[in-house]
Amino acid sequence: MPAHLSDSINFIKKQTPTRLFNATQVYISYQLTKLFKKPIQWGTPISISIEPTTACNLRCPECPSGLRSFTRNTGNLKFDFFRQTVSQVSDRLMYMLFYFQGEPYINPHFLDMVKHASEKGIYTMTSTNAHFLDDDNARKTVESGLDRIIISIDGTTQNTYEQYRKEGDLEKVITGAKNIVKWKQKLNSPTPHTIFQFLVVKPNEHQVDEVHQLAAEIGIDEVRLKTAQVYDYKNGNPLIPDTDKYSRYRKQKDGSYTIKNKLLNHCWKVWHSCVITWDGLVVPCCFDKDAQHQLGDLKTLSFKEVWQGDAFQSFRGLILKGRSQIDICKNCTEGCKVFSQ
Repeated sequence: MPAHLSDSINFIKKQTPTRLFNATQVYISYQLTKLFKKPIQWGTPISISIEPTTACNLRCPECPSGLRSFTRNTGNLKFDFFRQTVSQVSDRLMYMLFYFQGEPYINPHFLDMVKHASEKGIYTMTSTNAHFLDDDNARKTVESGLDRIIISIDGTTQNTYEQYRKEGDLEKVITGAKNIVKWKQKLNSPTPHTIFQFLVVKPNEHQVDEVHQLAAEIGIDEVRLKTAQVYDYKNGNPLIPDTDKYSRYRKQKDGSYTIKNKLLNHCWKVWHSCVITWDGLVVPCCFDKDAQHQLGDLKTLSFKEVWQGDAFQSFRGLILKGRSQIDICKNCTEGCKVFSQ
């Protein structure tokens, strides 16, 4: 069976009538919001991103975690707090992404949390730089029930890879990927669905074909090319690729750059998902990397109180008035462009 089809079937099998009904509520309320131009929110999130840690072993130049530039505290998500949070959302949640900032495997309880969510029937995903996927962790990853693993591999040679993944070791990434594939075979497990994610930037755009070849040699299920968010893009940036389809930005006649797509005054992400930081803060989406738009604190409020609370509704209303007026929305076209080839 093709890997894409197997992954899709696995996802569908985990959905229940309750989850499907909730997803329908969320979708209808979003469409009504666009129609009536006022925030209407029914149901609870279809997906949640939860942050295992803000710590990272690499120093990627466009990442606050890599740059060590957070104003918020660095720490690890606690297992007990995670279980309490999952108990509030698990019956309606379709999938959970164990990633926001940082490298998930740095949290010593990361795979225990994945296993707990998997036992609740939630489709689980993570994104990793793969430097901690030694043989033991690879085995535990497969055994945890993780459904999908995204491995960041932004180059096929060490010289190219480290242009963006500062202080990274490509050989560790390749070995980690091989370990996952090996243990899937040994344990006769269809999961996790493995993805090589290639963040296309100017230093590596010439290796797009090579990463597909490398993935095929290892036995990776899928390759996804991802356009890079660049914070300082208006006057150009050495990371912006020359190949237009790999860039989020377009060069204008005066030499400056602009985001290609329009900022529409609505946002599906804020209607169907949210992000929970390691210390329990709820923020709108993955673009709020420093948790500046705090919509609630799960240490003092229930998830339902936050999701339906005044702060979240107020933020949804601001989006309808104009996303260009919200700092985290200015460099976003409702999610980064990711595509398979």
